[in-house]
Amino acid sequence: MDEKTKAAPVYRPGRVLFSEREISVRVRELAETIAAETRGGGLLVVGILNGAAIFLSDLARCMPLELDVQIDFMSISSYGSAAQTSGTVRVLKDLGGDIAGRDVLVVEDIIDTGLTLSYLLDMLKTRRPASLRTCVLLDKSARREVAVKVDYRGFTIPDAFVIGYGLDWAGKWRHLPDIRAAEPWAG
Repeated sequence: MDEKTKAAPVYRPGRVLFSEREISVRVRELAETIAAETRGGGLLVVGILNGAAIFLSDLARCMPLELDVQIDFMSISSYGSAAQTSGTVRVLKDLGGDIAGRDVLVVEDIIDTGLTLSYLLDMLKTRRPASLRTCVLLDKSARREVAVKVDYRGFTIPDAFVIGYGLDWAGKWRHLPDIRAAEPWAG
């Protein structure tokens, strides 16, 4: 079989990179830091679907009651079913309301090349938020192609394909409570 006719690899969960406990502790720390640095008491938290949904849910539940947290979601695609970004960014679901004058926190599951998050932030800046900050669960800086300011980061990871805690391969493995390296499987 030549390179063009090889089947795409199938992935399965490999070794645990971050345990459920490690994630829980780090998410609580992030929530405390974000709350302490949020002026005025109101924050619109924008989760990027589908990968950030679990992270955003846990992060928001750790925010103090005094902080007026509102949640919205966007869906952006740059992967499809591949393990690497396609380089093409598409908005599949936009925000439900206006962000002008609001303090906005974009919550993303992972940043690697920076292309998707850079595109998203540039788009959101045109909507004139009072502030625009970013919180990523995983930072894969070894693959960065575009400089993007990450205000809050959960963990820095090596250049590995990861699954679990919201991250998937072809829609699978999001439900895992920990974050694991994905390994090819001949299955």
